[in-house]
Amino acid sequence: MNIQMYIVDAFTEKLFSGNQAAVCVLSAWLEDGVLQKIAAENNLSETAFIVKKGDHYDLRWFTPKVEIDLCGHATLASAYIILNYLETDISLVSFETMSGILTVQKEKDVYWMNFPARKPVLISKTKEITEAFGMEPIEIYKSRDLLVLFESEAKIREIKPDFGRLSQIKDCFGFIISSKGDKADFVSRFFAPNAGVPEDPATGSSHCTLIPFWAERLGKSNLKALQLSERGGVLFCEDHGERVMIGGHAKLYLKGEINL
Repeated sequence: MNIQMYIVDAFTEKLFSGNQAAVCVLSAWLEDGVLQKIAAENNLSETAFIVKKGDHYDLRWFTPKVEIDLCGHATLASAYIILNYLETDISLVSFETMSGILTVQKEKDVYWMNFPARKPVLISKTKEITEAFGMEPIEIYKSRDLLVLFESEAKIREIKPDFGRLSQIKDCFGFIISSKGDKADFVSRFFAPNAGVPEDPATGSSHCTLIPFWAERLGKSNLKALQLSERGGVLFCEDHGERVMIGGHAKLYLKGEINL
């Protein structure tokens, strides 16, 4: 069996930056164990699998270790492949996912994802978080992930997490660190060591939490965000209450086949 596979750099306008996602185009679903092995073999933060179903696509996302419920950059990458290589006569694609129906609209060279908002709730600061990040945060909030707030972009850049300590904290999927930005509205970094992703270069799903948080705090619904990983990422953000819009660019890196 040959499976068409693409690798796309998401949330960037240039190669070798943003976040890499593999997109595998299937005619029908394979066994879950096979999907997980493909994701582990790719060893990227996410591998997306898509199956055409009538007027939409089924979409699933796998890290090298686990299947997850929502991924932004691999959704953007999947839409980029569909709209530029598989169905070039359309500008909007719908996906059925573990997080419901997600749509992606192409507007010129920006891909706008309609995602659920995940507004975080303030919780108490903990010794474990302070030790894991090497400094005391201003505040901690919780949604699917822990949102850990620090005082400046400089602090976000300098943090070197203790992944061993982070791995001991089990009541969340990942860890977002964030602050107001110097040249953008806000900045962030994202870590999910228990999912096989120590630091994710540019994360769409974390912005389901970041957008409503910063929209309320800054008093504006349209924001620009930077992710301060080594590869970096640029995200355009809109707060729509129960939903958020996350926009970004993408570039094709590789097109090939998997031989099973």
